[in-house]
Amino acid sequence: MAVQVVGRSHMTSDQTGHQAKSVGLGGWVVSFLPGRTLSIEQATAAMQAAEAVATVGLLADFVGLTTLELAGMATSECTWPPPPSDRRRGLWRVGGLR
Repeated sequence: MAVQVVGRSHMTSDQTGHQAKSVGLGGWVVSFLPGRTLSIEQATAAMQAAEAVATVGLLADFVGLTTLELAGMATSECTWPPPPSDRRRGLWRVGGLR
């Protein structure tokens, strides 16, 4: 992911076609947030979010879902019980068994 500021007035990314432009006095507008004026930090965060969504889209394609389907399903709470804990023997760690 690489958000780039060009000439202090334009933000682009190599991961998404969305852009942000400076509108003066520290304000920025982002192509997918019409009608909103953001700070440079907010515009950068919005561009980074657009990059993240592009990445989620690639993963969604891989598992046969749309980006919105995968994002919706992944943000829902897990209904499975937690895995059994066997920390006493040091067998369990985040990500699975050693």
